[in-house]
Amino acid sequence: MKTEFRAGRNIAIKVPEHEYDATVAFYRDILALPLLASEAPSATDTTRFEFGDKVLWIDRVTTISQAEIWLEILTDDVDRACTYLQSQGLVRRDGIEPLPDGFQGFWLSSPANVVHLVTSTSL
Repeated sequence: MKTEFRAGRNIAIKVPEHEYDATVAFYRDILALPLLASEAPSATDTTRFEFGDKVLWIDRVTTISQAEIWLEILTDDVDRACTYLQSQGLVRRDGIEPLPDGFQGFWLSSPANVVHLVTSTSL
């Protein structure tokens, strides 16, 4: 059976701390994208916007020096996807950011070092 992939709903821009406020202002004030409510009241390091049928996350990260784009990829079978991607020479990057206990998914980087969250379509 062939592993299926499709674009997820989430796009994250990981932004250095010194560029965070200006980046949020760009999407909020200049582009006027609709702001989404925070998932948690204390989530001061993440701002979310409607981005068409996607959610654009702007995340403040103190340990990077330039912005990074992270993408979500959905699959019908996480274990089969992992096996397939590893057979294609790609390496899991589970240490990149903690995922919740029991979460069905893993981190992966493309050959150009774009981070992808590979997760189940059944979530």
